[in-house]
Amino acid sequence: MKILVASHTYIVDLNCEKLRALSQLEPGIEVTVVVPKCWKPGGVQNKVITTQYRDEDAFKIVPITNFSQNHQGLLTFGADLISLLNKFRPHIIHVEQGSRGLAYTQMIMLNQLLNLKAKNVFFTWWNLPYELKLPIALLEKYNLKHSHGIISGNQDGATILQQRGYQGKIKVMPQLGVDESLFTPRPEPELAASLGIERGEFVVGFVGRFVEEKGLLTLLKALVILRDKPWKLLLLGRGKLQSEIIEIATENNIHDRLILVESVPHDAVPNYINLMSTLVLPSETTYNIKTLTAIGWKEQFGHVLIEAMACKVPVIGSDSGEIPHVIGDAGLVFPEGDAQALANCLVELMEKPEFAQGISAKGYERVMEKYTNKALARQQLEFYQELVSS
Repeated sequence: MKILVASHTYIVDLNCEKLRALSQLEPGIEVTVVVPKCWKPGGVQNKVITTQYRDEDAFKIVPITNFSQNHQGLLTFGADLISLLNKFRPHIIHVEQGSRGLAYTQMIMLNQLLNLKAKNVFFTWWNLPYELKLPIALLEKYNLKHSHGIISGNQDGATILQQRGYQGKIKVMPQLGVDESLFTPRPEPELAASLGIERGEFVVGFVGRFVEEKGLLTLLKALVILRDKPWKLLLLGRGKLQSEIIEIATENNIHDRLILVESVPHDAVPNYINLMSTLVLPSETTYNIKTLTAIGWKEQFGHVLIEAMACKVPVIGSDSGEIPHVIGDAGLVFPEGDAQALANCLVELMEKPEFAQGISAKGYERVMEKYTNKALARQQLEFYQELVSS
């Protein structure tokens, strides 16, 4: 099977592991990844990434001339895409750009013009209801009509696409998996000592952006409720709430239990996760106060959850977005924004070490079965095979 995947995501080599694994699952599978020749990462001023051709036998990265260098919805490709498609002649064309991406429309049209007879697939993370105006509404209608299959990063996204009229096959799975060789259980005594964490201390952990929608203020409220319990809070990340976090901790006399670590390289993140007694993802949906409808954001997946589970760290998450589906029965879930409920979850792990050990084992089993790069590659291949045979 010949598979062509197009996305700016894969200009980062770390993100390619699932597709590499896909190319190695069975003899005869070839994966060619189309990436923009030049890309400007969002929020990084004056930085331009220039991509390079890479040939690893059954797995190839092919930079193609692109229009729009920093907006994935407007991204389209130059004429060199035509020669690539003609030469490769894929069975699957998979664009990771959403239901109204111009590159997806371009691929659909070229599929028809070049008589490739490939199956059209797109990936989306979008998990909030939306309305479209002309001509974008027509663009989405065209893309959905010509889609043979869709991969949605979450359950809500799949439901929304069905509500918008799509009646074809949908697979729910994340875009990227976890590297189990990097995220693995191991002691970190030297790092713990450098941060003032003593052996046996209960460490509540968070990894991510310090912003309101990630629920950090609710986590702090829960820990204030538990100020008489022995714990430390390890926050790994950065963001606009940092000064408020420090202020709240100081006002409540828990500042000496707060450990703040600025963002570290991705390969160092598991070192810090392995210091945690639990990782908490207390995300909170943002709402329109007048209509009480979700408008701004809700958790699309929560990748840090599967990273913690791979390290055998028990996880606690809110019920925002995809979090309950990611955790399943392998962790604890509380109503978003409910500090007391979160405090109760923390106490359960603090006071029931055998229970904590049990859910950490369940989490590890779940991530090995469903969320490693190889596991996701297998799920993706099975979906492709289903489309090609139909």
